[in-house]
Amino acid sequence: MPRDLHPRLLRGFVAAAESLHFGRAAGRLHVAQQALSRDIRTLEGLLGDALFTRTTRSVELTPAGLRLLPRARRLLALHDEILAGAAARPLLVDLNSDVTGPDLTADRVLERARAAWPEGELLARFHGGLAAAAAELLAHRLDVSFGRFAGLPAPLRGQLTQRPVRLDQISVMMADTHPLAGRPVLRVAELTGHPVDVCAGNPATTEWADLGARLLREHGLTPAAPYVPPVGLDETARYLARHGDPMLTTVGGPRIPGAVTVPLVEPVPLSLVSLVHRPGERHPGLAALGAAAAGLGAAEGWLRRPAGSWLPAADAALLG
Repeated sequence: MPRDLHPRLLRGFVAAAESLHFGRAAGRLHVAQQALSRDIRTLEGLLGDALFTRTTRSVELTPAGLRLLPRARRLLALHDEILAGAAARPLLVDLNSDVTGPDLTADRVLERARAAWPEGELLARFHGGLAAAAAELLAHRLDVSFGRFAGLPAPLRGQLTQRPVRLDQISVMMADTHPLAGRPVLRVAELTGHPVDVCAGNPATTEWADLGARLLREHGLTPAAPYVPPVGLDETARYLARHGDPMLTTVGGPRIPGAVTVPLVEPVPLSLVSLVHRPGERHPGLAALGAAAAGLGAAEGWLRRPAGSWLPAADAALLG
């Protein structure tokens, strides 16, 4: 009798292999941890090999697990493509910004996914923030977005799902004439007396404004008045020159004419970027994005939290 391999078993294996944490993998799949462990044991029995070594402190892939992982991803992508139809529709991916930078998380994940899935189509869209994109996701006018999931209102979080992708380091961007502009790094306390712009005037990025407000409040800093935010590199340059307040941003963003970006330290503030989509989405493009994010994260330590960092408890909880 031929043995049948249910895609559910491979999906559970891939989730556990990418997170190396059975509890987080079960949450990502919306199943009980006991059910996931049972599926892994069933898969190991079918293949005749142990796929994980587990201790009370860690989960690691065995050599058999490492060999299986790329093949399982390919098989699941093909399975999902078949279910989606021979000519899968384009996947609409929100990048949150119409400007690019050398190390912006969403841009890098999209670039790698396109290279790994050349037969598919991943179309970029720009909604300016996860708060705006969440409404588009729920209306099925968008398929995937990136951003700070913990900053969304609870009713929205309950209708969407996320997987952590990267801990971005927060910096401040300011005109190169600002008194603080010449520093290689800036201690958070050195912002005392300098109002900080957290983009509070932008309704599309309330999740980011919430993060900034928490950072300023916990460190006794002053928020700048909420202005209507700029769009594009030239408008951002004019905005910074006109208003003068340092603006919170992330390391690795675009170069703005006449402006500098200075990383913050003591502590190092972090923003957790997640890949966000509707539950149950099976588009092969989503699998390509997930694999790209996992590959980059593993190679570059994207989810490794540095010593002396700051991250809100709600965001830290998503890391497990």
